[in-house]
Amino acid sequence: MIKTVMSFSLADGWRVATVACVTETFVMRPATPADRPAVTRMIQARCQWMEERGLPSWRAGVDELAGQCENPDGDVWILEGTEHGVAGQMVVQDQGPPWGWTDEERAEPALYLSGSITDPVLRSRKPGTLMAWWAVDRAARLGVPWVRRHCHCAQVASYNLTQGFELVREEQRTHARLFMMARRAERLDMSGLVRTATPYPPGSE
Repeated sequence: MIKTVMSFSLADGWRVATVACVTETFVMRPATPADRPAVTRMIQARCQWMEERGLPSWRAGVDELAGQCENPDGDVWILEGTEHGVAGQMVVQDQGPPWGWTDEERAEPALYLSGSITDPVLRSRKPGTLMAWWAVDRAARLGVPWVRRHCHCAQVASYNLTQGFELVREEQRTHARLFMMARRAERLDMSGLVRTATPYPPGSE
C-alpha cells in the first residue's frame, strides 16, 4: 500500500511525494545515553555507504556524533523503528547559528534542524524525509512558523528540496559554501508513518 503524504513545489512544477506504508512504523523520541551503541553502528554504516561511493565521510567524527545522545538539553532526537531499531538521528533546536540568517530571520520563531544522519539500509523508507516532515508538523503543532536548516553540499540541498524546503541563500564561509534552507511549518498527516513519543502541549493535537 502506498500513502500520498503531501505535494511540494519545485522549479519544474508540482510533484507528489509518496512513502510506502509497510508493517514497520517509526517513533521520534529524545535520545538517551543508552542509544549510543546503536547510533554508533548507524553512523558507521552511513560512513561505509559514503566511502563506497567516493564521498567524504564522518569516520573521524563518529564518536563525537554518537556522543550527542548524551546531550542533556533534550534537543537530539532519534527515529526508531519497531523492527529495525535506531534508523536516524537529528538535532532540533529553537535557536540557529549566528551566521547564514539575517537579524530579521533570527528574530522569528523557528525550529532549526542539523546533524541529520540515517541508516542507509532504510533508504527506501526515506528516514531523512520522515524526520524532516515530522519537524515541519511538530513546528506547526507548537505554533512555530518556520523550520530552517543548512547543509554543506549541493547534493544534500537538492535532497532537501524534495522534502519541500526552499533555498533561501548560499553563503560562503572560510572553508565551505553553505546552503541556507527553510520551509513554512504546516500540519502534515503523519499517521501510520511517524509518531512522537513525548506529548504535545494541550490544544496542539
